[in-house]
Amino acid sequence: MSWSRTGRSPRAQSGVQSGNLIQRKNNLGISEMQVMALPAWYCARTQPKHEHIAAAGLSRNCGFEVFHPRLRMERATQRGVVRVVEPLFPGYLFVRCLGKGLNDVRYSIGISGLVHFGMRIATVPDPVVDELKSCFQSQEAMAVEDHMYEGAEVTVAEGPFIGVHGIVVRLLPARRRVQILLDFLGRATLTEVDRKSVSVENTTLADLMPALAISRRAMAA
Repeated sequence: MSWSRTGRSPRAQSGVQSGNLIQRKNNLGISEMQVMALPAWYCARTQPKHEHIAAAGLSRNCGFEVFHPRLRMERATQRGVVRVVEPLFPGYLFVRCLGKGLNDVRYSIGISGLVHFGMRIATVPDPVVDELKSCFQSQEAMAVEDHMYEGAEVTVAEGPFIGVHGIVVRLLPARRRVQILLDFLGRATLTEVDRKSVSVENTTLADLMPALAISRRAMAA
C-alpha cells in the first residue's frame, strides 16, 4: 500500500478531501461572524420579473426592511407609448437583516439566491444604500423622463411607422417633435414625428443617473 506525503493512507486522504469539500459547501451558508453581526444590507437575486413579489414577501412574511427602487417611464408598445414601472436594478433588491436571517431571505418567495463572492455572502455598505434611498421620496416608483438626445436609438410607437427602429437626427423642442432616420423597407428614410410617439431604447442606469441627480436636487431644494 502506498502512502501520501502527509503520512495518511489513500482511504484516509480521500476522507479528508471529502470533508474539506463538505466544509467548503457549508461555508457558502451563514458564517458564525455573520450570525453574530449587527443588521446589514444584503443584495438578493430574484426570479425573473418577480422583484415586486419578492419584496412583498420579505417585508410582509419576514418583517425585513426592503429597498426595491423602481422607476416610472415611457415605453413603446403596439398600443402606443405607455407608462410602465420597472425596477432600477432588474433581478435584484436590497434587504436588511441579521446574519441569522439569511436563510429566511434565501428561501423566501420570489428569491433565487444571495449575491456572494466565492464563499462569502456580500454585504452592501450602509452609505451606498442611503445614497440611493435619498433619490426616492417613498416606496413609490419615481417618474423619470427618457433622456432624448441626438444619436439615441428609438422605437416608433404610433402612426404608419409603428414598431420601426430609428436614430434621432435632430431635436425640435419648440414644436415638441424629433427628426429620426428610419430603416424602412430596406431604405433610409428621414421623417419627423411627435416626441411622445417614440421612446428611447436600451436605457441603462448610466443614462438615468442625470435624471436621478436632478430629482435629488429638487427634493433638497
